[in-house]
Amino acid sequence: MTILVAGGAGYIGSHVCKLLNEKGYDVIVYDNLSKGYRDFAKWGEFIEGDISDEAKLKWVFKNYNVEAVMHFCAFIEVGESVIDPEKYYINNLSNTLLLLKTMREYDVKKFIFSSTAAIFGVPVNLPINEDDPKSPINPYGRIKLMVEELLDDYDIAYGVRSICFRYFNAAGADPQGEIGEAHRPESHLIPLILDTAIGKRENVKIYGDDYPTKDGTCIRDYIHVNDLAEAHILGLNFLLDENRSEKFNLGSGEGYSVKEIINSVKDITNRDFKVVVTERRSGDAPILIANSQKAKEVLGWERKFTLKEIIETAWRWHNKFTGEKLG
Repeated sequence: MTILVAGGAGYIGSHVCKLLNEKGYDVIVYDNLSKGYRDFAKWGEFIEGDISDEAKLKWVFKNYNVEAVMHFCAFIEVGESVIDPEKYYINNLSNTLLLLKTMREYDVKKFIFSSTAAIFGVPVNLPINEDDPKSPINPYGRIKLMVEELLDDYDIAYGVRSICFRYFNAAGADPQGEIGEAHRPESHLIPLILDTAIGKRENVKIYGDDYPTKDGTCIRDYIHVNDLAEAHILGLNFLLDENRSEKFNLGSGEGYSVKEIINSVKDITNRDFKVVVTERRSGDAPILIANSQKAKEVLGWERKFTLKEIIETAWRWHNKFTGEKLG
């Protein structure tokens, strides 16, 4: 079975491609390399292309017997989406529509979408359930919710079956050290802290310490990237077996503050570094913690990696990454 992984040279996409390959799937890695790395496209046939390129997409679907699509092509910086929303509406919404349109043209009706906890905005319940109210507070979250809603319409009108995975905070790295987290630019907390521990950055910033939390800093739910990859395989099997659409939260069910993550990194790396408190960023919710019981019950998914293991795998990767140039 051939799976097209759009954005397969990026952080989460590459980990999913590795697992797909290990499970015996034929993988097509489709990526424009604006954020991903050619070196991460190790598992499957690599095709350089953008999902805004309709002709290139049609060529792929015409020449390969694609049976399902996993979609990871999205800009992911919440703050940037507030400053430059048009960039996000074009890439994360308009280009996704083009990908779906091309799928329909070639009668491909299985789609797995990378959504986000940001669709919930400031949650009314903790932990957050799939059917809780959704009031995103930034363009990034609003656009992800729009795609989820249009997928509901595509299901009814066109029979396109989809799985939407609402990631909480993806973190960690491949335990074998082959791939890891290296965004351009880096925006995720744990790699930013590790960059500071290594000496690549002068300090790590805390964006606001006056939130209504136990220590004033934002609380997030961290989930290992390999646990997310496992969920994608289970979601694909579900789509193939059940032929119906579903939405799932993917998180650990545990919340850690920014200060707690910083202190954990200091303990695990045995390194001290400078921490600077600055003003809040627009669009940040105080607390986001997942209830992932539905994924456990429906898909049989279980989180395997602890926070300590998340940081340890990320640290091993960062130590290796600093000595290598990624292409």
